[in-house]
Amino acid sequence: MLSEQEAQLKLLPELQSLLQVRYRILQMIQLSGPIGRRPLSELLNLPEREVRTETERLRKQGLVIAETKGMYVTDAGVDVLNVLRPVYYEWSGISELEEVLRRKFDIARVIIVPGDTEQDPHARMLMGQQAAHALMNTMQKNDIIAVTGGSSVEALESFLVESDLSPSVQYIAARGSIGHEMRRQANTLAASFASKSNSAYKTLYLPENLSEHVYVALKEEPIVKEMLELYDNTNIVVHGIGRADTMAQRRQVSDIEMRYLQEVGAVGEAFGYYFNEKGNTVHRVRAIGIAEHHVKKSRNILAVAGGKNKAAAIQAYFLHAPKQTVFITDEAAAKEVLEQLKK
Repeated sequence: MLSEQEAQLKLLPELQSLLQVRYRILQMIQLSGPIGRRPLSELLNLPEREVRTETERLRKQGLVIAETKGMYVTDAGVDVLNVLRPVYYEWSGISELEEVLRRKFDIARVIIVPGDTEQDPHARMLMGQQAAHALMNTMQKNDIIAVTGGSSVEALESFLVESDLSPSVQYIAARGSIGHEMRRQANTLAASFASKSNSAYKTLYLPENLSEHVYVALKEEPIVKEMLELYDNTNIVVHGIGRADTMAQRRQVSDIEMRYLQEVGAVGEAFGYYFNEKGNTVHRVRAIGIAEHHVKKSRNILAVAGGKNKAAAIQAYFLHAPKQTVFITDEAAAKEVLEQLKK
């Protein structure tokens, strides 16, 4: 017996490709609006004539509004995107890919967005949107939310909104400072997330790569003890997954340490832990910050990472990832990870 969707495709096989095109156009306008037709066609890699025809149809249906400054999605358009998302994901094969990876990783959920964050910055925005929705849906009263740095975690900021729970929630920086990219530091993101959602926050302005003597001394400081207690009571962790070489360069490690990471086979990094292709920790940054045992006992974990070049790091990390993890990634990374798993 055919399902309703299968019957529709038997009768109208062109419906699938048409829905995917119009859905992507509407989705991109939502993310980038107000936007003109020419930049929209460039973002979607579609002929401008096709974009003009399709956006005019969307306008007549009341799903977009076109003004001098560009097009943007109406409330009706947002409703259509939300209702059709499961259909779009099923017809594009993303839903099946999500379930395959979820089973292989043995975690709570996998959320995949279309595109490749290496080629399309809007794919990163989509990851941020889905991660923000997942965070707000799992949030509970009086939650402590630890946030790491990075561009993937930063993408949540634009999509966080105030809710009834917001005043009771506290965001905390999961790490100290890394390199010179202040905009994407854990401290900056914890503060900006709290500002967007009208929540409290706590920062940790301490450098990484501390000497053993300084590290031991700092752990006795009152402000550090307070942060360690917050880590011990963290309910949700939001973190990225990085390539080992990229993160080492960002931390401006010495040539000796870089060679050491290569010798021990480090392929990925998350919240200060470097791990090899078997998912085993091979090096830990000596710094005040959230530890692996804090993450594992958290109620919910959101891991956000995309890009085909992170496939090895992603695959290695999820060999030992906590089962309560929700992983948000892009289609390019997901397909590359699956190819590596098949090999």
